[in-house]
Amino acid sequence: MSTDDPEAGVDPTVLETADDIATMEIRGAATIADAAAAALATQARRSDAETPATFQEQLRGAARTLYETRPTAVSLPNALRYVLRGMDGETVPDLRESIITRAEGFQSDLEQAQTRLGEVGANRLRDGDVVMTHCHSTDALACIEEALEDGKSIEAIVKETRPRKQGHITARQLREMGVPVTLIVDNAARRYLNDADHVLVGADSIAADGSVINKIGTSGLAVNARERGVPVMVAAQTIKLHPDTMTGHTVEIENRAEDEVLSPEERTDLAVGPGDEDDDLAVENPAFDVTPPRHVDAIVTEHGQFPPESIVTLMRELFGETTGEPWEV
Repeated sequence: MSTDDPEAGVDPTVLETADDIATMEIRGAATIADAAAAALATQARRSDAETPATFQEQLRGAARTLYETRPTAVSLPNALRYVLRGMDGETVPDLRESIITRAEGFQSDLEQAQTRLGEVGANRLRDGDVVMTHCHSTDALACIEEALEDGKSIEAIVKETRPRKQGHITARQLREMGVPVTLIVDNAARRYLNDADHVLVGADSIAADGSVINKIGTSGLAVNARERGVPVMVAAQTIKLHPDTMTGHTVEIENRAEDEVLSPEERTDLAVGPGDEDDDLAVENPAFDVTPPRHVDAIVTEHGQFPPESIVTLMRELFGETTGEPWEV
């Protein structure tokens, strides 16, 4: 039965997952995609729908709820599209089984994809290399982990990546791997590029022209690396390719809450006098920026490495023409 409430019939676990994605308790493109597929499987298992039409409506409502949390993280809609396109059957049990099977298959492929990507990326790293990282990317870390498995010695210069300091997560996980880490503030990157052999970053989305959408600050780092002659490698599973950009759609850049940058207490400290309404103090907090393909040396995926200008070929092979919204089947 149709309803005006977009969350009607959506399982509480799906709502919790959506909230965790929105608040970045669940972060990283692959982790987000995995959580989204798992949430759809949970929705299918727990659905109380009595008719196929109601079941389908509930699944699409769950997908819509998840999709609206992080508009820039293209792995999320790609995961939702993949799972929903496998929904098939004439009865509710058949539909339920098809969704669960599709979601579990996606999760399995996702896990193997990162290992394959890591193997490809590790081939670009040499024994003794120093890599500079930005933000936190499980794909980028997979390349380093595989290089270590190959017996290579790797060191890392890790940017803090403000305002949320995701670089601290990267530093901790690299140290757990046994990698020596130098943690630097973001503004020190240009200085320490002289000590780096590679810049290694992930991506939240990659456009058809090879532009890389990643954590704010990636573009400036890539420009400085190009000037220094330090190659920039982007590690990204194909779930991060943005098929809609093949027809000219732009990638939406997420703006996050201003209190990540300036807390209410800090805003009070900036007041210029009693009763200051601070109408002339604006805070902008974009989560991502766009790195042009000319500043990227290679995009590493589970299907191999590609110059950024040719990524559209892989995109067409995987997705065909552009697709609709993830809840449209």
